[in-house]
Amino acid sequence: MLKIKLTGLLCIAFAINCLAQNAPTPQWRPLYHFTPPVNWTNDPNGLIFLNGKFNLYYQHNPFENKWGHMSWGHATSSDLVNWKKLPVAIPEMISHDTITMIYSGSAVFDKNNTSGFGSLNNPPVVAIYTADLRSQYKEKQHIAYSNDGGLTFKQYAKNPVIDLDKKDFRDPNVFWYAPTKQWIMTVAMVDEHQVRIYGSKNLKEWTKLSDFGPAGFIKNGWECPSLLPLTVNNNPAKVKWVLLVSAGGEHGPLMQYYVGDFDGHTFKNDNAADKVLMVDYGDAFYAAIAWRDAPANKKILLGWLQNGRPETSPWKGQMSIPRELLLKTTADGLRLIQQPASIVTGKLLGKPGVFKSNMVINNKTMPLSASGHFDGNAYWIDAEFNGAAYKKAGFNVAEKNGTGKKVIVGYDAVKQELFIDCTGVEKDNKSAEHLVQTASMKPVNGVVKIQVLMDKSSLEVIGNDGEKVISTMIYPDTDATGLSLFTDGKVMVKSLKIWDLNKK
Repeated sequence: MLKIKLTGLLCIAFAINCLAQNAPTPQWRPLYHFTPPVNWTNDPNGLIFLNGKFNLYYQHNPFENKWGHMSWGHATSSDLVNWKKLPVAIPEMISHDTITMIYSGSAVFDKNNTSGFGSLNNPPVVAIYTADLRSQYKEKQHIAYSNDGGLTFKQYAKNPVIDLDKKDFRDPNVFWYAPTKQWIMTVAMVDEHQVRIYGSKNLKEWTKLSDFGPAGFIKNGWECPSLLPLTVNNNPAKVKWVLLVSAGGEHGPLMQYYVGDFDGHTFKNDNAADKVLMVDYGDAFYAAIAWRDAPANKKILLGWLQNGRPETSPWKGQMSIPRELLLKTTADGLRLIQQPASIVTGKLLGKPGVFKSNMVINNKTMPLSASGHFDGNAYWIDAEFNGAAYKKAGFNVAEKNGTGKKVIVGYDAVKQELFIDCTGVEKDNKSAEHLVQTASMKPVNGVVKIQVLMDKSSLEVIGNDGEKVISTMIYPDTDATGLSLFTDGKVMVKSLKIWDLNKK
């Protein structure tokens, strides 16, 4: 009898836990970042601008709110804020006893029909992706093509196009290199900490050109490499190449980059082999690739913001804010600058916000959320701090009245660091090493600029016009929606602009 009662209690507890995990969590669904309507998403794939629309393909489980059944979901947008959900573009393949998951990759518009999959009057969209054969423990590079503008794809009959008989060999990123009139692919040799570079005239036959690496951060396997030409100091006549590589694992998600030159065959790193340059200093930003063909020749980076431990429902996973990329000359050399894409800011920040300037604040906390303003955990802050007599200044976000629960975002003038401090609320969701996340950053002419992009459960903090970025995920209680400005010492708030985006 006791055993029966105990078993029954365990079953009830399990059922309650399942119901809790499946309970809707609208308080955590972002309003101005992309999420699928339902089910799991991770890496962005196949970013391509076509017929006036940004196409976002993404790793997606069409059936469940957890990783599995990997396929390419699809959505389009004209402004990178509002998205139209489309049917799954490339579904998982099941044949006899073989299941092939559609892993990450890229897509190109083959305008000259080099592949022969279309015509000059109707050029194809060609997707290049990793086919993961689960039962064989192999990853191969496949291609598929679309003759209807990227809505549906047909598999190439002679797949795979590259097969090294390897377990971990993935994430092809392809672009057209005009000087040698060929397609270039970067793909991750995961465990070797290398990026292999291939060339092709037709997207079908590929020739190995070179390998890059090991270099930089090599504690975890490499993934999602991409090679981009970027302007230096906004000078179109001066271009350098940037190689992006993701390297997640037990030491936390990390995206690094290398600056150098590419001659159509080999990438040459300008920095020492052990130099690590980080794309983002938080614990969430990963697997980012770029729209290479955005209007005005802009390169717009989009990353996956990895969820923490809590279950979100009926979706899980979201994308970052799209970021325009360029290189800037600094005292330390050329460094990557990431700013929210102008098309996004134009859409979101066109409406009036709250603007203040030249306020002197001394050891004070100033509430900013009141009377229905900025109390829904979806807002955008641009702030400028000036002064030589303060220790810290910034914002308390996701505050819960009377409890002391809050996430602290700001600048530590003593350590000269941009920071996010989650120690008060996220101990159950983050490892100890990620409760406080920092990025070294010096004032510019005595001024520190901070942008805070709070969107329900995602928090992206951008310092000094894109010099440093920290991205993380937080999970506030439903009533933890307070916002305040704080200073430790005397600070001149040169500028404070806040936009309420709870009703974008």
